[in-house]
Amino acid sequence: MNRSEFVAATAIILFAAFLLGWFACWLVGRLTRPSQAEIGELHKLAAALQEAESRRDAAEALLAEREAEAAGRLAGSEAELRATMEALRDARSEIEELRDYIERALARR
Repeated sequence: MNRSEFVAATAIILFAAFLLGWFACWLVGRLTRPSQAEIGELHKLAAALQEAESRRDAAEALLAEREAEAAGRLAGSEAELRATMEALRDARSEIEELRDYIERALARR
């Protein structure tokens, strides 16, 4: 076998390997390709997922809004409680002062 026969044989073998690889790739692609029904089902699933995500986002926004509203009401209630407690302390102090005044006034008689 001379050099040109060797080059020709190598070229034929490489071309045959290329054809075999191309055929195998085509066959695998043909066997694993999804059908139109599967593609339609995937589109339906994608649309349902997108709808569910948009509903989830809307629910999260509503939750955040309600949390902020509840936090505001809680802060208002706490402020009212502090004001009420302060007024109660003042009233108790005033009552104590009035008791002391009455006791002193009764003691003088």
